[in-house]
This record gives sequence, structure tokens and C-alpha cells, in this order.
Amino acid sequence: MDQPLTIGTQSFASRLILGSARYPNHDVLLKALRAGGAELVTVAIRRVNLDDPTGENLVSLLRRERFRLLPNTAGCYTVRDAVLTAELAREALETDFLKLEIIADEDTLYPDAEKLLEAARILVGKGFQVLPYCIDDPITCKKLEDLGCVAVMPLGSPIGSGMGILNPYNFALIRSRIAVPMILDAGVGTASDVALAMELGCDGVLLDTAVAHAQDPVLMAEAMRHACLAGRQAHQAGR
Repeated sequence: MDQPLTIGTQSFASRLILGSARYPNHDVLLKALRAGGAELVTVAIRRVNLDDPTGENLVSLLRRERFRLLPNTAGCYTVRDAVLTAELAREALETDFLKLEIIADEDTLYPDAEKLLEAARILVGKGFQVLPYCIDDPITCKKLEDLGCVAVMPLGSPIGSGMGILNPYNFALIRSRIAVPMILDAGVGTASDVALAMELGCDGVLLDTAVAHAQDPVLMAEAMRHACLAGRQAHQAGR
């Protein structure tokens, strides 16, 4: 039996992390999350109405279904905005878990490595458990680990592109140089991308668009769950 995925102070039976954006409606979202077997779900804190008087906002819906939340700083372009968003997320959601995103380019949504390192240093110092979305660079990933991040989340290819892992060798390098979990974040298009990520030694995979924009999101989520398990078992078995 596989060991749970441990990130910081939390452990998860599932190694598939799903996003909560871009779905046609909340009903499809919930069905897809269940089909994927996800326990941890990302929420873009800047895009959620936390003051909805009906209590039917996305956060309350996910909590009612007992999903654990990973707030992220999607939409932030500066260190200041990322830190403020993180503090808002911690106050509103009562969690110090944080997916840290600072975007450098509006077209590709590539992360800004320099600002990411600065924000990570500040947020780790404030007691956050930081999971940074970063480029697939072994040096940057090692620096983030040294700053105290509880995981690194390198992109396989640009967000929403569905191009998969463009540089598998970099993932192998990152895996050989860090001890914290490595989670593929961005670029997944289909189940084979998830299987490859796990075979390369990723501890988990985070994806959103590949499921949310599939013709059948629920079926695609189920496929991703199976791919994650198969890739993990293949990695453990050894080639």
C-alpha cells in the first residue's frame, strides 16, 4: 500500500489535486472532484466572493463537501499583492496552506522567479506553508526549498496549454536535488501527461483546465485519477 502524500503538516491519500475554476457550473465541478478522488482543491482567493450573504459561494460549497482547500494567489503580479492576498486567505479560510503564484507575463502566465523567491521568504517568515508555482528550473526549485517552502510546483508547460511536460529532463533534475514534494502544476492536457509526471518522480499533480474544459469533465477526472495511480505504481516498480 502506498504511503500518503505529506505536504508540510498535512497528509493526503490522493496525489491528484484539482482546481475549481472554468467549470460550466458547480454541479459539474462537484461531480468531477468526486470522480477524480481529489481531497485537496485549489481556490483563487481573488476571484471568490467571500461575502455572499446566501452562503452559497464556492468556498462554502467545497467545505460542505469536506474538501480541503488550497487558496492561491492567482492574478497577482507583485510581491505586495501576493502577500496581502495570502493574509486575506489565511484570515478568511483559517488555513496557513498557500499556493503562491506571482505572474510575470500576461500572455503565457509564466511565473516571475525573482518576485516568487522574495514573496516566499516573506510568507514563510509569517508562518505560511508555501507551495510555489514556479518554472521547471532545478536552481529555483532548490532555492525555494532552502527558503522553507513545503513543496515546489514546477510547470510542465504554460497554464491551460495542454502541451504536457515539455522538458522531462528538468523534472528528473529537480527530483534528484530536492527533498520536499514535487508537484506538477500547469500544462496537463490528458491522462498520459499525468502518468508521465508520476513516472518522472512527481509526488502529485495539480490540474484544472484539462478536466474543466473536457467534453465530459467527470469522465476526464476519472481518467486522471487512474493515470495518477498507474504512473505512481510504475515509478515505484522501477523500469
